[in-house]
Amino acid sequence: MFGIHDFALFVIAGVLLNLTPGPDTLYVVTRSAGHGLRAGLIAALGIGSGCFVHIFAAAIGLSALIAASAIAFNVVRWLGAAYLIYLGVSLLRSRPVVPRPAVVAKEPLADGRVYAQGFLTNALNPKVALFFVAFLPQFIAPAATHKTLAFLLLGLVFNVNGTLWLLLVAVMTATVAGRATRLASLRVWRDRGIGLLFVALGVRLAWQR
Repeated sequence: MFGIHDFALFVIAGVLLNLTPGPDTLYVVTRSAGHGLRAGLIAALGIGSGCFVHIFAAAIGLSALIAASAIAFNVVRWLGAAYLIYLGVSLLRSRPVVPRPAVVAKEPLADGRVYAQGFLTNALNPKVALFFVAFLPQFIAPAATHKTLAFLLLGLVFNVNGTLWLLLVAVMTATVAGRATRLASLRVWRDRGIGLLFVALGVRLAWQR
């Protein structure tokens, strides 16, 4: 359909790639553990929405332009790196929350903010754009007459699978955090540890050639 071939192989490869930890997974884990299941689910949906930016960009050829233009790639790369570092620094500045008896108080965090941060975490990652350019065409016949629709369909399947995985990560993380994490000081150090990872990812992305 639409010139797509080896669809089963595409789904399997896509699922394996989705299971690979990265900035998206780290962000969902952070929000789920620090602010509860609701925040984790919203973060996962934000990331899934951000992925649509790359899907549509690949479909219309924008991602190919980014891959071919050093200037365009560097602009997106620096934006993505700056945002990852910003998230990392925000987590490093986490403050302990005074717990109530038998319950750890959680800092209020607006749903819109969680969603927007998740969206930008994915949308500003040039690696995702390059991934779609490099990966999706392998499953589209060169002679296909509906390449744009093929890109959209494959991208949609990949994104749905990835979002479902992140939603599962949110549920698992919130469950474990609710049972095992009872001290606010532990949550702060956990956030700071993940914050360091975000900063490291941002620096690595910024210096990548």
